This record gives sequence, C-alpha cells and structure tokens, in this order.
Amino acid sequence: MADGGYKVVLTADRTLMSEYRGGIFLGFSACVPKGLIPDWVYFSMFCPSVPVNDDGSVKYAPCGTRKVEAALLDYGFKREDVIVAHPEHLHKVVGSKTKVIGITENDPLGMGPATSTFTQLFGGEAYMAVKFKEILNHPSVKKHRPKILVGGPGAWQLEDRENRSRLGIDCVVVGESEKVGGPLFEKAVDGKPLPEVVHGDVAETEEIALIKEATIDGIVEIARGCGRGCDFCVPTLQRYRCLPIKDILKEVEVNLRAGKRPLLHAEDVLRYNAKGLEVNGEAVVELFKTVRSYPGVNAVAMSHFSLSSIASAPDVVEEISNILGAGEDSRWLSGQTGLETGSPRLIEANMKGKCKPFTPEDWPQVVIDAFEVMSRNCWVPCATLIIGLPGETDRDVDLTIDLLEELKCFKSLIVPLFLVAMGGLKDKTESFTIEKMTPKQAELFLKCWEHNIEWGQRILQEYFLTKSGVKGYGLRFLFSYGTKQAKKLIRQCKEDYDYDLVAMIRDKRSEKTSLGPPPIRLINRYLRQNR
Repeated sequence: MADGGYKVVLTADRTLMSEYRGGIFLGFSACVPKGLIPDWVYFSMFCPSVPVNDDGSVKYAPCGTRKVEAALLDYGFKREDVIVAHPEHLHKVVGSKTKVIGITENDPLGMGPATSTFTQLFGGEAYMAVKFKEILNHPSVKKHRPKILVGGPGAWQLEDRENRSRLGIDCVVVGESEKVGGPLFEKAVDGKPLPEVVHGDVAETEEIALIKEATIDGIVEIARGCGRGCDFCVPTLQRYRCLPIKDILKEVEVNLRAGKRPLLHAEDVLRYNAKGLEVNGEAVVELFKTVRSYPGVNAVAMSHFSLSSIASAPDVVEEISNILGAGEDSRWLSGQTGLETGSPRLIEANMKGKCKPFTPEDWPQVVIDAFEVMSRNCWVPCATLIIGLPGETDRDVDLTIDLLEELKCFKSLIVPLFLVAMGGLKDKTESFTIEKMTPKQAELFLKCWEHNIEWGQRILQEYFLTKSGVKGYGLRFLFSYGTKQAKKLIRQCKEDYDYDLVAMIRDKRSEKTSLGPPPIRLINRYLRQNR
C-alpha cells in the first residue's frame, strides 16, 4: 500500500523481528551494545530478519504483537485497516491515513537486567534501545505523525513523563492489553485525546485473545502470570491463569499453517493447571501429549520452567522427555529458568515463593536436585543469577559461589545479571551498578562466565553440527574467537586485578581499548572473504 497507508500499524523493534536461527539463547545478543561487531555481521549471522511480504507485513511476529492484533480484530477493527509490519518497511504501510502505530517493546531504554549488565561492562547503547528509537525517528513516522502507543514487557520504563515527551510517545500501556487496547486504538483512530499511561487490567482466561497469524518461534501461550511473588520480577507479581487445551490447539494450528513448530510459553510450563504451586503432573503430561500428537506436529519446545517444579516432579520431567524424544539423535530440550542466588537468607527476604513447595533453607539442594533431574533427561537450562540483591553480603555471595561449584558438571548456561529495581522493588531500592561491585561479587560474576565458556563451547559445537555453509562457518569462527578472548579477559582479571572487575574496566576504558573482540578488521576480512 502506498500513499494512504493503514489506519493501524503494529510493529516491534528489529531485534524482536528475528528467530536468531532457532537458537533461543542467542536472543540475549540484542542486549549487548551496538558496535561490538559490525552491524552487517550481527544482523546477517546472529539476528537475521523474519520473512517480509511484499506489502511490508511480516510472516511471523512477536507473540505479544500478535495478541494485540487479535484483540483489535476481536474488538471490531477491520482486517484491511490493521497490519503487523516490519520496522524497516514502515514506508510501505505508514501514510496519510495512518492514525496510530502500536509498538511492542521489551527494553526501550536499555534498563532491563541483561541490557544494563552488558552496557555497564562494555559501554555504549544496546541494540534493542537503538532499534526502538529508529522506529520513532523513521521518516514516514516523522512525516505523517500518527499517535504512538507502546506496550510490552518493557513499557514500565516509559512511565516517566520526561522520557515519553523526549521520545514523542503519546500513550504507554503497562500490563495486559486485552481490556484496554481496543478502546485506546479506537480513540487514536478517531483523533480523540489519549491518556499518557494506562495500566491494563488482568484479563480472565476467556478474555485472552487468540492469535490469528503465526508467531516468531511458533510461540503458543499456555499460561499467563506467575504468582510466586519474587520482588524483583514483573510477571511473578501477576495472577496465574491457564488457557484450556482447546484454545492452545487453535494457536498451534495457526503456527502449523505457517510451517512453525509449537513452542509452549509460560513462566513455568510445569505449572500448567497446577494446584497452587504444586505440579499437576496429570495435566502437564496431558498437555504435552496432546500437542505432540496433534496432526502435523513433529517437535515441541518450551520457554521457561521453575527449578522448584522440576525438583518436586522428576517423574513428570522424565515423562515429558519421553513424549518429546529428548535424548534421541543427541536431541536436547532447553529453556530459561531462575537460579538467582545460593543464599537461603536472600530467598527468604526477596523471593519466598520461588522455592515452594520447598522452604528457603532447602533452596541450594533444590537447585542441585533440579539440575541433576534435567541432566538425566537431556534438558539444558539457561539460568539467570542476580548480583546485588537487597542486603546481599559477601557471605551470601560465598554461598552462591559454593553452589556454582556444585553445578560445574551439568550442561547449562548461568547468566549473571545486575539487579534492576523493577516489579515489587520499584521505588524501594536502587538498581545495582558495576561501581558497587565488590571483589567477591566480581569473583562470582567471572566464575559464571568461566562456566558458560566451558559449556557454551560444547553446546555450540552440537548446535553447529546442523549448520553448514558460509554463515555456519562464519558463526563458528566468531564464537571460537570470542571464546578465546573471553578466556583471556577472565584470566587477566583474575591474575592482574584479583577479581576487581571495576578496576579492570576503568583501566581498559582509560586506555581507550575495547573489552569486546578487538580485531574487528580481522573478523571483517575473514567474513568478506568467505561470503
């Protein structure tokens, strides 16, 4: 569509319009600063775009964007008035008739835990924040000046009026959009004033919109919210609800039609139809059996799981592995989980619900037991760990280091993140910064990355067995080179700075040298020769 455009344009930043070559862990790369490697390398090898149709729409879109699209269509908007567009093709869809652009965003200001950790280490601005601003500054947006609505997991960062005004954002939706999205977009289309910040009410199960078109990675929402009540997290404060299997299968079918296998998404897939915080094994097994046996499904993936759920229901984990064929042909399952700390005291103070049905005192053993269960059943977790929890002492950090030693033998990634004061901690404490880091915390941080480098090499070798051609070889080169540089950096910090990461970063920056892979010209030359 040319001059006129669509009345309602939905989009997301460029880093969210990628499937990262099917590597769920590579999505973290959107949190690193722009410039560590050349953009053309990053966007062609790590973060290639989803397919784009001739009209500028995308074949697959983020699940959140598809939910908004479905909610608007259910509300009464006409199909021909709404498009989910690629951010680099807005010139094809934004025109004189465009009244509103809705943007899905995970981390608009680069304030999220992963992003703030990487940018504090390396400096610069993360890809996600850079690409978000590119949408706002797109020539077609500037020319036609439609209303700008922003929602998604990172919307909380835009509640500050100064930030909204500086970026030219008209309305921010924090929370769920089913109940508020339709009326807001309707007001925007009719030219009526919009509230600056809207907190979306919790949608009941029957009110949750079902997607009409395919999602990135074939994501299918099976439950929403969490309810464990971790202070530092937003989803855990939301009421937990599960979708019925009949609705889940409708979304599976939508993705199958687009050639996507289903990836079941919840904050903890093992709590599907749970009785409180106890795993309902019968319901979970029925879910996975039903989806796996659905006509056309040859594989099923999952997004997140809780360590306490795994430790409390090892038989359920084993049954799911059998259903999904984990272990066959070296196949393994993966997903994200939260380790957070090895200190029972900090569990008690900040996330008492995380360990249930166990007690905070049980937590270190719960983690070990869960990793053992996952190892036996060919599950590879990507676990987060938080540095700088309120009240954290060197004794707490020592307990986490001790726990990390116990986990060295398990295939896994453990990503250390700096605490961000969001969720229940917003306005109650300050976010952790690298300037506050103690030598003991630096030791923990580096031990996590020693673990990741050792296991990451093996994981990537297995992953690359299925990758061939120039881009496959290029990725192998980049990861191999990056691994060597990371080992060198850690060794230098341990030997020369006695785990004083802050001193190392300060000295490196004063020397005006890069903490990332320094010989960018070498990488460029290699990749250009092998394109």
